[in-house]
Parts: sequence; C-alpha cells; structure tokens
Amino acid sequence: MNKFESVTKSLRWFIALLMVALVVGCGGTSTDVVTPLSSAKSITSFTIGGVVGTIDQTAKTVALIVPNATPVTAMIATFTVTGGSVSVGTPAVAQVSATTANDFTSPVTYLITAADGSTASYAVTVTVASTSDKAITSFSLNGATGTISGAASPFAIAVSVPFATDVSAMVATFSTTGTGVAVGAASQTSGITANGFTAPVTYTVTAADNSTAAYVVTVTVAASSAKAITSYSLGGAVGSISGASSPYAIAVTVPNGTDPIGLIATFVTTGSSVTVVATGTQVSASTANDFTSPVAYTVHAADSSTAVYDVTVTVAAAPVGAVVCGGASGTDCVDLMSAANYVILDEATVTFTPIATISTTATITGDVAVSPAAASFLTGFSLALDSSSCFSTSTQVVGNLYAADYSSVNGCATATTDTATILTTAVGDKNTAYSAAMGKAPSGGGLVTACPGTGAFDGGVVPPLAAGVYTCGVNVTIPNNFTLDGTATDVWVFQITGSLAQAGATSVLLTGGALPQNVFWIVTNGVAIGANAHMEGVVMSGTNISLLAGASVKGRLFGRTGVLMDSNTVTMP
Repeated sequence: MNKFESVTKSLRWFIALLMVALVVGCGGTSTDVVTPLSSAKSITSFTIGGVVGTIDQTAKTVALIVPNATPVTAMIATFTVTGGSVSVGTPAVAQVSATTANDFTSPVTYLITAADGSTASYAVTVTVASTSDKAITSFSLNGATGTISGAASPFAIAVSVPFATDVSAMVATFSTTGTGVAVGAASQTSGITANGFTAPVTYTVTAADNSTAAYVVTVTVAASSAKAITSYSLGGAVGSISGASSPYAIAVTVPNGTDPIGLIATFVTTGSSVTVVATGTQVSASTANDFTSPVAYTVHAADSSTAVYDVTVTVAAAPVGAVVCGGASGTDCVDLMSAANYVILDEATVTFTPIATISTTATITGDVAVSPAAASFLTGFSLALDSSSCFSTSTQVVGNLYAADYSSVNGCATATTDTATILTTAVGDKNTAYSAAMGKAPSGGGLVTACPGTGAFDGGVVPPLAAGVYTCGVNVTIPNNFTLDGTATDVWVFQITGSLAQAGATSVLLTGGALPQNVFWIVTNGVAIGANAHMEGVVMSGTNISLLAGASVKGRLFGRTGVLMDSNTVTMP
C-alpha cells in the first residue's frame, strides 16, 4: 500500500468514528432513512490518440498499443469512470478526461475513488509498436463493432449494421499499430474519412519499416424484420385491420350474394412474401382462397420472422325488404336476389338532370349501377372514382355508383370478383326476377278488379286493394291517390303488359303496415312518374323509367333502356 492509499484509509476510519459519535451523542434512535453512498469505482472506457484501450475489469488493467515512434511522455487520455474522482500519483494529481497529460513511459496507476470513499486502482500500460507492427486492433462503423479475424494478411473484418443503413458513405473508427492506413491511394483518418461499403473495402496498414498488411472490411446490412399487411380488400370491399400483435385480425364485409369461395384479395405488405397453408404463396390480385371459414395469412419478413393475419369474411345480409315472405300472400314474394343491393339498376343509362344545376345535396339513398353500360352513362352525377377503381361516389348519392367498366381491366380486383362480374350477375338476377313476377298467376281479385275498363287505378273508383297478383293487359294510369292496404308480410304484384303513368302531385299510399319493398310494379313498357308525385314499391320496367321534377320514390327503380330523373328523391327502403 503506498503512502497516499494509507492516508486515504485512515481518513475513512476517522469519518466513520465521527459519524458513530454523532449518533451516540444525539441519544435514542432516529427515524431518518440514510441512503447508502455508491461504491462504484471502475474505468469503463479508455483511449489515447484514437487508440482504444483493452480493459480487464478482473485484473484492473488497461492495455494500449500505439503506433511506432509515437511520443508517450505527455499523452492525454479520454476516459469514462463510474467513480466520483480520478487521480494519478503521489501526491495525487486529479485527472480530467481529454485534458490531463501523463508520461506513459512506464505503467501509470489511475486511482478511482467511489462516492463512499472506497477506491480501485487500474494499471494503464502503453506499448509502442515495433517498426514492423502493422495491425488494426479495433474497427467500428456507426457504432457497430467489427470482428477481426485471420492468421496472416489479408486479414478480415466483418461488420453487421442495422437494416436500411446507408452504406454508401460510412466513416470508420479504428485503432492501428502501424504508422499509416490507406484505402487505395487515400490516406485514412479514424473518425473522419468516409468510404463506400456496398462492396468489400481493403485497408492497407503500413508499418514503420514500410512493410504492409491488408484488412478486408465486409459490411453486411441486417435483413428487414418488417412483416405487416398494410391494406387488404376483396372485390373492392376494404378490410379493417386490427390487433396490437400477431395474430392480427382483418375483417371484410362483402355484398349480399357474394360467393365466399374463390375470392381474390388485393393487399399491400411490407414483408418479403405471404403464404396461406391451403394455397401456398399469395400474389396480390391473383391468388384465390375459400373464405367460408377464416383464412390465416402468414407474412414472412426478410429476416425470417413471421406475423399472422386472420382474415374473416362476412357476407352482408340482404337489404331490408329484399325478400319478405309470410302471411296469406307468401307465395307471391318476388326474390330480387343480388339486384336487391341497388336502389337504381339499369342496363343502358342512369341520368340525373338538369346537368347545368347539379345539386350538392344527396337525394338518392342506396347504390346506383349501370351494366353492361360504362360509367360515362351515369350522367349528371359529380362522379369521383374511388382509389380501388371499383366504384365512384357522388354528392347526389348516399351510397356508391357502379358501372361495367369498373373492372379488373381498369384496376378493380380481378377475375370473378370485380365490379363488372358482380353487375353482370345483378342484371341477370333483375331480369330473372322480372320474368318470375310477370309469370305469377293472378290472385286477390285478378283482372276485373284491378283494371276496370279504362285501366285506371283511381282511388275514387277502386277501393284500397288487398294483397295479391293483379294482371293488367292495358296501359295503366294512376290519376289520383291510390291506396294499398295490408300488413308488413303482404305482397302486391302488378303485372302491366302496357305502360304505367302516374299523374303529377298524386301518391301511392300504403296503409295497415304495408311495406314498399313488398309492392312490385312489373311493367312491359315505359314508366312515367309525374311532377311532385310519390311512388311506393319496386318499379321494374321492360324499357325505361322517367321521373319528372319533384317526383319521389320509396322503393327501387330497375329499368333496361334508361332511368331518367330530374332533381328527384329516391330512397331504398
């Protein structure tokens, strides 16, 4: 023990005795809690002139090798410690990192004093490399430490850096026993000189005797751990992604009538690949799956980690009133099938006029569609194509607008689930429903009651009609208010082999709980609803349907050669 350490030890004993005396002098016990002082006292890093020291915490030593001919009589160390103070020599000289110089001709002892007064001594030895020394003893890039290997030149240095690190211009921090380091003809300065590491880089170290050694530095960028599905849709139906960790959940609701078998998903992922056990590797907008039960998508990251997304598909229920059966008239129900998904469906055109004064207030509630016509035949609407390219929206419609050219060819899904395919089915279902309704046998009064000689449904002549199938072999007019009386399960089918015209400012009235979705106007020729008139029911025309200014409909409008409107209100029940 040197003289300084002896004095320090005696001082610690004196302080301890003084504290005991103070406690005894106060008498009794104290309720104050005394926090013990820290006993930490170690050197955690040590460098001189850019050379990183090797610290042995067990032996309490620090070793450095500096290049040949380096003067060691006044070297300044940069260090970090866990203790409260650092000193060298007797008498003690306080040490300040990156400031205090020492003579390292012989080992120098650094005394680290902890907050509690205890000490630890570290012997720092600086060795000057021989004239033939030419090693790189440490190497790092952006804080990533390199692994140095090899028994003879060329040696290897391997460095792994995090994913997405830009390796095109990285600055290396290194220590060397040589007198100089170069890459090609460019001299290298630790912590300053940048190089591109997209390919291995050879560092040449020159010794004092001009001999050299090569170190080949290879940088590996870690593979990505990204493995998310960031968007997911089926036939234009956008999925809702939820969950804080794997397995995540994706919920998709597809339109009523959609077959969940063979649906094709369009998705975006940050992973390198996506698989499903039953169908293998998944290709967005290409691979079909059976969604009658939840389907687990496994997303594979580049680093081989995975995440699971469980996709659950719900087929939407048919719109309210699509098919209502029950009561005495249950056999008269008309099944609209997938056509029930639309408030307006036509094969040629749907026109909303006047075009010059387009309303910005929505007056149509429900989805609107044309097929096989293209979107250009949805006229008078302020169309805004959705990002999925499967439908448009409009300020005049609470719902979506669909057309045959919103197809896979133009970016909407693919194969059997795009808008064009769905609309083809809907139009087929509309026409099937039309034929089925027109073919029903008369009931509830039949021809005589429904169509008195003039073919007029006149509220002043014909009393409220009970549920049933009514056949009219003439053109029919509704010159006055017309009432249908029945319950919520009663069905009316009007088979009109001519045309149907409703006078202006008249109303079709439903009483007794009757519902508009259970009233079917099946008309061979055109339908005209007068100005400010109100119609209730599903209007199915073999040609066109026109609504004059101010007319309103609570029901559906299904035509073949055009649905023509003039600032009207149409609401799907």
